[in-house]
Amino acid sequence: MGIDTARGFDGYRANLVQASGWRVPAFGDRVVSPLGTVREALHWRQRYRRRLLITDIAVITLAISLPVVFGVGGAGSVFVDEVNLATSFGLAAFVGVAWILALQLVHSRAAGYIAVGTYEFRAVIGGTAAVAGALSLIAVIGGDMGLRGFIVASLPAGLVGLFLGRWGWRAWLQSQRKRGHALSDVVIYGQAKDTSYVVRQISRKSGAAYRVVGVVLDGEADPDAEARIRAASPGVPLIRGSSGLEEDVGRLGADAVVIAGSLPGGNRAIQELGWRLEDARTEVILVPSLTNVASPRIRLRPVEGLPLLHVELPTFSGYRHVVKRGMDIAVSLAALIVLAPLFLLIAVLVATGSPGGVIFRQVRTGRRGRNFTMYKFRSMVATAERDLEALTQKNEGAGPLFKLKNDPRVTPVGAWLRKYSLDEFPQFYNVLKGDMSLVGPRPPLPSEVATYEGSTHRRLYIKPGLTGLWQINGRSDLDWEESVRLDLYYVENWSVAGDLAIMWRTFRVMITPSGAY
Repeated sequence: MGIDTARGFDGYRANLVQASGWRVPAFGDRVVSPLGTVREALHWRQRYRRRLLITDIAVITLAISLPVVFGVGGAGSVFVDEVNLATSFGLAAFVGVAWILALQLVHSRAAGYIAVGTYEFRAVIGGTAAVAGALSLIAVIGGDMGLRGFIVASLPAGLVGLFLGRWGWRAWLQSQRKRGHALSDVVIYGQAKDTSYVVRQISRKSGAAYRVVGVVLDGEADPDAEARIRAASPGVPLIRGSSGLEEDVGRLGADAVVIAGSLPGGNRAIQELGWRLEDARTEVILVPSLTNVASPRIRLRPVEGLPLLHVELPTFSGYRHVVKRGMDIAVSLAALIVLAPLFLLIAVLVATGSPGGVIFRQVRTGRRGRNFTMYKFRSMVATAERDLEALTQKNEGAGPLFKLKNDPRVTPVGAWLRKYSLDEFPQFYNVLKGDMSLVGPRPPLPSEVATYEGSTHRRLYIKPGLTGLWQINGRSDLDWEESVRLDLYYVENWSVAGDLAIMWRTFRVMITPSGAY
């Protein structure tokens, strides 16, 4: 339950305590957030980045020791020649320092990307590749000088070690966040229609490292939007008016203010808010209106003090799609071969579990509106299509989709297959044929496509996927608008690195399924 309050200070404190159960200190008290002081909230990032740096140094030190100790690539061995030993140690120190500096220059430990997305892994690859290029150039110009061993042995081994180190610390950090630690406590500020969406997204995705501790509304009242805020984050204080925002931030123990959308005062209001929050050392985070544009498509190019935000056009053909198709063929072919014994086992279970065929065929709509036959292991009774009409009144699905959590047509074997997404495996054949891709929008029914309006048709600009953002973000638990938004986001912003990340997360979702029924 939220708080609707005027700026009466005593009344505000009383209502806040009653609604949230938190202690709201008066001026002069030590500010307390639900998990500690604001100072502690502000500095967990620095501690984490320090641990990453120590790990990187340890990994790089071990990696550059390989040519020195084992004499890889002619770098010399400690057991052979003291002169070579001194030279090798000098080269190793040079490579190590250059490598660490390169990782720093590409912002591989940037606070804004801690354990979020794939940026830090791409930065590690970029920094390591830069070092490899520099060493190769030096070796070509000045002779080998023993650098070959570091290029051949140290850099590949170190890259693997850096990846494992980042992955290990990320896993540890995620475990901390599940227990409520290492989160940035944020106050969402803006108009009700904008804040409701931001609150919902942050509340759903706690892995994004933010926790909403308060919402400050400005502008006209919007009862529907306020109801959505309360539904998305029950118990979070809902405060009207921003005249005392600095006090609200201090009392709620927030270390950042997220500005959702435009403010009544425009850009000037945002600038003044930043000035007001300077003394409190509170970070200001802007949510741009370009909600469906990923960062790789955005370029900031200042011109005489005027920051220009360039947004690259999405591409629906070209070399990246050739790479995507190549990956589809390689992975789907390998999956069909490696998983053949599992396919056979599932086929036997389906055939003996209920009367009917093993494979279920259904017409779906693919790229540019072309229909194709999609294959799945049968998870329902053979008469499922005929029985659908009798169940339409019980539909629990979003928009034009039909979904029923306890669908009586699902067989016992089918329920197990659906839970772990094993019924989808025959679609590897669709991927190999070229009807589908490994990653893409959800493959729609023709009847569903017939109801599309406006920009929803953009889902058909690329091939549908065996998995996608919809699968790793809740599947059937998503509402229609969110499902469409995720698909449109993918269509315009996909990348090979992003596809690999989605496939990895799909594997994790299959082990701990959510929204699959």
